[in-house]
Amino acid sequence: MSCLRVPVVDVQNDNFRELWPSVLLAVKCCSFVALDTELSGLGARKSLLNQCIEERYKAICSAARTRSILSLGIACFREIPDKAEHTYLSQIYNLTLLCMDEYVIEPQSVQFLVQHGFDFNRQYSQGIPYHKGNDKGEESHGRSPRSLFLEILRAQKPLILHNGLIDLAFLYQCFYAQLPDNLGTFTADLSEMFPAGIYDTKYASEFETRFVASYLEYAYKKCKRENCKRMDTSSKYLSIEFCNYPASMSAHIDYRYCSLTAGSSKADKEAVLLCETFSAYGWCPQGQNCAQSHNIDLIIDEDEKGENQKKRRHRRKRKQNVKAVAEVFLEQDGSPPEKQNCAITQELFTAESNEGLCSIPKENELESTIATMEGEWDCSGDHGTDSERMQEEAAATAAKGKSADTDQEGEERVKRGEGGIHRAGFDAFMTGYIMAYVCMLKQGTSRDAEAGPWLPDCHNKVYLSGKAVPLQIVKSMFSKSSKAHSQKLKLVQGPA
Repeated sequence: MSCLRVPVVDVQNDNFRELWPSVLLAVKCCSFVALDTELSGLGARKSLLNQCIEERYKAICSAARTRSILSLGIACFREIPDKAEHTYLSQIYNLTLLCMDEYVIEPQSVQFLVQHGFDFNRQYSQGIPYHKGNDKGEESHGRSPRSLFLEILRAQKPLILHNGLIDLAFLYQCFYAQLPDNLGTFTADLSEMFPAGIYDTKYASEFETRFVASYLEYAYKKCKRENCKRMDTSSKYLSIEFCNYPASMSAHIDYRYCSLTAGSSKADKEAVLLCETFSAYGWCPQGQNCAQSHNIDLIIDEDEKGENQKKRRHRRKRKQNVKAVAEVFLEQDGSPPEKQNCAITQELFTAESNEGLCSIPKENELESTIATMEGEWDCSGDHGTDSERMQEEAAATAAKGKSADTDQEGEERVKRGEGGIHRAGFDAFMTGYIMAYVCMLKQGTSRDAEAGPWLPDCHNKVYLSGKAVPLQIVKSMFSKSSKAHSQKLKLVQGPA
C-alpha cells in the first residue's frame, strides 16, 4: 500500500531554544499557517451547544479559563513560486506544553489522549512552560509559547483551523490575554489580530465542498482521494513537499504515514460492517472496543456509492437515528475531550459550531540562521510531490527485503500512522491540507493574498454547530476592542 510520509518535528522544553529559529522561519515565510490544539477538557458539554451564541461563548470562556492547552500543532504551508501552481512546502511542528497555572484536567480527557498516544510523562517532564491570561513578567519577550504566538500574529498570515471557535478561545486565553466577557468584543479583537483572515475547514467542508461528512479525518482523506484522481487525469492538482531533514534531526522527527489508497476491494466492503455512529460523526462511544469498522476509506467508499439524492436522504436519516445515541452520552457527559476530530464533539458538544528570557534574534540574525538551516535541512522544496512520494513508497515496499526497516519497525510505522490522527501536529497538517485543496478547487491562490482574501467564500467564517450560518469574525460598529487586546496589539505591532 502506498503511503505519504509526513515529518512532524517534536518540540519540547529541551529543544525549544534550538528549534526556535526554524519555527520562526516557517511562520514568517509561509503562505498560511494551520493550528490545532489538544486540551485538558471542555467542561459541561450541554452549554457548548446553547442555541444562544452569546451563552455558548460564555461556556467556552469558562472552559478556556479553567482548562489548558496540552499540545499545540503548527503546520506552515509555503507556496513554491518556481513550481506549478498549488505546490506547497509544508513544515509541521508539534509543541508539548505545560501550563504553570492551576487547571482542570478531565478523566475522560486523559483516557482519550492516552488511547491516542499522548505521553503525559513527557508532558510533565519536558513540556514547554507557559502562563495563561494577561502577561506575567517578561514571558512575551523571551522564547516562550506566548512570544511564539505573537510572532504568528506579527507574520499576518491567514490562519486555518478546523471547527475553530474553541481553538480561538483557548489560544487567546492561554497565549494572548484574558478573554473578554462578550462575543462581540472577542470577534472584534480577532479581526484585528488576524488581518489576513481566519478560515475554518469544517465550514469549508460543510458549505463549500459539500462533503457528506465534515469531521477532520474524513475531510482530509476525502480531499486526498479526490486529489489523487486529479493526478491520474493530469488535471490541476495539489502537491505537497517536505524538508529533507538531516540525520542529526532524527531524534526530533516523528514521521506520520498516511495511506493514499484510492479505494477498497469489493471483498473488503462486503466483509466489513461499518459503525454507523463513527461513520456519521467520526467518533464512537465504544472507541477501540467497537466490533464494527471505523475505517475512513471504507466509509468514503460507501458514501461515494450514494452520491445520488436517495443516498443523501438515507444518510440524513441515519444521522437522525444516531443522534438519539449521542443524546444519551450528552446526558451522561461521557463525550471525548478532543474537539476537532471526534465528531460528536464537533456536531454535538463543541462550539460550532508554552520559559527562557533570551532575546529574540534580530531580523538580520534570523536571516543568517535561516540561510544556514535551509542549507542544512534542504528546504528548497525539491523533495517530491504526492505522486512522487507514492512511487517512492511503492518502490520501498517492492524492495522490502533490502529495506532497513525490520518487521517490528514496519508494524510500529503503521501503528503510528493510525495513532497519529489525534496528534496536534498531524491534525494541523490535515487542516492545512484541506484548505489548500479547497483553495485549489475554488480557483483561489495564496500568491495574491495581499490583494485581498484568497478564498473569499470562507473568509472570516467560523463553523457553528446547529446553525445554518457561520460566526462572522468582524468588528461591528456596536463593538469595541478589549483594553487587554489594545495594549497587547501595541506589543505585536511594535514601535511606530
